[in-house]
Amino acid sequence: MEQTVVGLLPSTGPINIDKVHVMQSDDFGFGTQIRKSPYFDATVQWGAQSFSVYNHMYIPRDFGDPEQNFWNLVNDAILCDVAVERQVEITGPDAAKFIQILTPRDLSNMAVGQCKYILITNVDGGILNDPILLRLAENHFWLSLADSDILLWAQGVAINSGLDITIVEPDVSPLQLQGPKSGKIMQALFGDSIMDLRYYWLREVELDGIPLVVSRTGWSSELGYEIYLRNSAQGYELWEKIMAAGAPLGLKPGHTSSIRRIEGGMLSYHADADISTNPFELGLDRLMNLDMDANFIGKAALIRIQEEGVTRKQVGLIIEGVPLKGPNTTFWTIQKDGVAVGNVTSAVYSPRLEQNIALAMVSAEHADIGTSVDVLASSGLIRASIVGRPFYDPKKEIAAA
Repeated sequence: MEQTVVGLLPSTGPINIDKVHVMQSDDFGFGTQIRKSPYFDATVQWGAQSFSVYNHMYIPRDFGDPEQNFWNLVNDAILCDVAVERQVEITGPDAAKFIQILTPRDLSNMAVGQCKYILITNVDGGILNDPILLRLAENHFWLSLADSDILLWAQGVAINSGLDITIVEPDVSPLQLQGPKSGKIMQALFGDSIMDLRYYWLREVELDGIPLVVSRTGWSSELGYEIYLRNSAQGYELWEKIMAAGAPLGLKPGHTSSIRRIEGGMLSYHADADISTNPFELGLDRLMNLDMDANFIGKAALIRIQEEGVTRKQVGLIIEGVPLKGPNTTFWTIQKDGVAVGNVTSAVYSPRLEQNIALAMVSAEHADIGTSVDVLASSGLIRASIVGRPFYDPKKEIAAA
């Protein structure tokens, strides 16, 4: 979810919201064309210091020290405003058939109440988005989006499809409750029965009259839940209820952790993948079934790419030298013997691994593990080695526990 920070707030604790609104308007032009989430005022009151823009909405990107945010996540739990993960709701008798047109992942066995990580591809096999798909009912789906306008894409695809469907953006705004103590916090909120919720499954619930959907998903590679609010007027109330329930367990307000998601090899759309990236380059063959009967968008192109092979691949990098002072903000060039062979897409220092780690896209002939390369970073040329990914918990056992 990394995007350019659009403004800074000069405080590390609760702030006078009226004063903050004035400062934001003066300093970085808040306006009605970019939306605020239902949790915006709550996050400001709890110490949000800067915001990014994602899916045409502001998202908190700073609650203080990002390393402390990482430790809060991996040791206890954090609550993140991710209302920017907008939902595309697809309903109607042909909803399941239409969803299958959008993605190369075989959805024929997807049950009601299940979630799946999918790719949405264009006619060239390029990735347009990598959302979580939620099936709420037989003919009721949500696409929980990364940062691109899939609502418009889906409505455009639907025009001449001849299918009986309705596509809208519903009043739904997710929070992420992530970390090893998130299960105990969910138990305090919803009772013992919530502990039966399996990894990548969902449930419709209420919390003191607040309508919600909860799922065992998240963008952290830790044990976690996403809590989808279905009434934006109750955003502040929901945030406060969760923080109160989590206080005895060390819950902190936070933001999606660049450190943890890179450790886990999780993609950030527009950084590690975009419209020019195909699933084979990312090693995501498991998310495609090119032999199924469904004629999804991009099928012919992906079959051709499979037959011809790819010219570049995503790899992990260990970058030598002093700890990086934050995530990279440009795509650093990777060189082999002085010749450019790729780019670093996401880089950060991991305090747990005590290493600079990165995701990168390099030419296929230089993608073997153990290959030594040079990275032209902002500080100059740095040695690096290609390694496997994820960097931590490679079997994803923590999140699925």
